[in-house]
Amino acid sequence: MASGGGSVASLWTEVNRCGQNGDFTRALKALNKILHEVKDDVTALHCKIVCLVQNGSFKEALNVMNSHSKVLGSDVVFEKAYCEYRLNRVESALKTIEGASEQTDKLKELYGQVLYRLERYDECKAVYTDLIRNSQDEYEEERKTNLAAVVAAMSQWEQASPDSLGLPESTYELCYNAACTLIGQGQLTEALNKLRQAEEVCRVSLADDSDQNVFDSKKKVKLTNADGVEYKLAKKQLQAIEFNKALLAMYTNQADQCRKLSSNLQSQNPGHPRPVLIQVAQLCREKQHSKAIELLQQFSDQHPESASGIKLTMAQLYLTQGHVTKACDILRSIEDFKHKPGMVSALVTMYSHEEDIDSAIDIFSQAIQHYQSKQPGSATHLALVREAANFKLKYGRKKEAISDLEQLWKQNPSDIHTLAQLISAYSLVDTDKAKSLSKHLPSPDTMSFNVDVDELENSHGANYVRKKAAKVTGENLPKEQGQGEIKKKRKKKKGKLPKNFDPKVAPDLERWLPMRERSYYRGKKKGKKKEQIGKGTQGATAGAAAEL
Repeated sequence: MASGGGSVASLWTEVNRCGQNGDFTRALKALNKILHEVKDDVTALHCKIVCLVQNGSFKEALNVMNSHSKVLGSDVVFEKAYCEYRLNRVESALKTIEGASEQTDKLKELYGQVLYRLERYDECKAVYTDLIRNSQDEYEEERKTNLAAVVAAMSQWEQASPDSLGLPESTYELCYNAACTLIGQGQLTEALNKLRQAEEVCRVSLADDSDQNVFDSKKKVKLTNADGVEYKLAKKQLQAIEFNKALLAMYTNQADQCRKLSSNLQSQNPGHPRPVLIQVAQLCREKQHSKAIELLQQFSDQHPESASGIKLTMAQLYLTQGHVTKACDILRSIEDFKHKPGMVSALVTMYSHEEDIDSAIDIFSQAIQHYQSKQPGSATHLALVREAANFKLKYGRKKEAISDLEQLWKQNPSDIHTLAQLISAYSLVDTDKAKSLSKHLPSPDTMSFNVDVDELENSHGANYVRKKAAKVTGENLPKEQGQGEIKKKRKKKKGKLPKNFDPKVAPDLERWLPMRERSYYRGKKKGKKKEQIGKGTQGATAGAAAEL
């Protein structure tokens, strides 16, 4: 018995030493020997469970806890919940935690992780907020990182706008989560700057790491293939990783792999437009634009709820091929964006490029009618009316611009510029109406301003400055009559005559014209005609010059 006791004590020494060295496999061997001697030793069972967890043997650890539940009791509630969580039995882990007799800090930490996995972000946020407020240890930064991740998830997946919690951005994880929050709020420019900041902070923190290519895309994708990753991420995060794998295959010129991944994604997410867009991008890289457009059209017909973004891509492809009118037809079929100012501007620009002024005016008319019925008198409505009037005036459609200008003037009778445009338009159509409207112009007296002309002429940038009269001084006084100096008359010089000048022969009246422009020029003799070389710019031809 004494020898047995001595053997167990030495085994415990071995367990302690292996535990400190992190050698949990050898520690398990020693613990099994202890349990062989003392079958229901609670401490040995607990240590065995910890070693199994450290080695990632969660199922075996859970079996030990279930087979010795009477002996262990509530001592291993945390370990049981953790194993269930790691085995992706999230609902079971939640029941285990909620059934615990005492909610310790480590159970609360795990509770927060379980709620995050279940995408119950409001409850998760409350748990981490309470932990940060009531805990003082070395894990505060990790809790803040987790809380920032919860806020980012609420912003991205639930389109919520949570209140600012004043979280720091001292680590790259916190910066990254802050960027994710900005992305969810649609602040993409700020998010990009924050991501760059996170990347720089991460580079600095990992400067002493042996792996200097931490941001290499291939290596990052390989990290997502590790065991257990699928249990740590939300569904949409896993989906985003698969999308990135397909994109990486495309950018690394692995066309077959890209097609395979995107096809799998499309079968798993039939209504999601991104797998189709990846396939289209791959087809475009292979110069198969027609096939890409056909694929987009097919998806648009099958999933009209996602057609807006797909049709924008179709229009872009048509534009790259020079089919501007087809692109316009596609854009006009997007009901969600049809009357947006940006869409109106794009369509008018493209129709103007094609010199289809009637279609451009039709775009303006439809948009104005839409806002007239939905938001009459709004800033967007009036802006469209003004742009339509300016466009019509630019292309000589003054008669068509009159109604737009009248509408603008009625909205703001003090707008002299609009009134002047209206009078100018009426002057070509109805002079009496133009005269009648001109009465509303302000009088010259009301338009006069207190302007110092001399100061204006002497100001910087004046093109013409009036010369001031010189002051008369004693030295410059006019002299009396008879005392002034007599001005000498300049003798006219005789003009030089050509050397072969003959006074008996009348001069040639066309002598100032180039030889080829004179009436008696008969051209060069035959047989000596040379190609015109050096005429115009280098490499230019007569046809090209005429066309230009």
